[in-house]
Amino acid sequence: MQRWIVAAESNGCAFALIANKSDLPGFAKLGRRLEACRALGYPVVAVSAKGDVSTVRALVAGQRSVLIGQSGMGKSTLINALAPGAQARVGDVSGALRAGRHTTSETTLYALDGEAWIVDSPGMKEFGLAHLSAAAIMQGFVDLRTFAGRCRFRDCRHGTEPGCAVQEAATRGEVKPWRVALLQTLLAESERRAQPWS
Repeated sequence: MQRWIVAAESNGCAFALIANKSDLPGFAKLGRRLEACRALGYPVVAVSAKGDVSTVRALVAGQRSVLIGQSGMGKSTLINALAPGAQARVGDVSGALRAGRHTTSETTLYALDGEAWIVDSPGMKEFGLAHLSAAAIMQGFVDLRTFAGRCRFRDCRHGTEPGCAVQEAATRGEVKPWRVALLQTLLAESERRAQPWS
């Protein structure tokens, strides 16, 4: 989820977290993860795609949206609820895993009301950001942007460099250490991609 947020921010897209399957017994266990997203200022909508989806409909009204997420999260079921007649293919629940199965194998665009449309994307387990530059990755962290501009060194990697404003903010408790750790991971991935094969 955090990588998807960075991707959206670095491309100037609005991000909202739609937490589907709120009717299932284990949904409450997601509380901390949902709160982490909400604390960053992003809308978090708990919904059951098989029930009332009016909150999601309000989010996507007049927008051009893309649904991304892991396989079996109910994206296609949500599409069918938002766009009657879409007939997006949905799979059965796996008896062994008690989870949805992967069914969407291609990206499909569905028209909503007026100029609005929504894209149903295939489910994914991994989401890489190595194609982004260090500056684009930094842009994806709404909570760290302002601190990064205050580092002693312009090319600071926000690790052990002296005068790193991001690390200092983490020490003061102004930003979450796990967010700084994620930033460092993504910057390292970007650097490895940029290095020529030896």
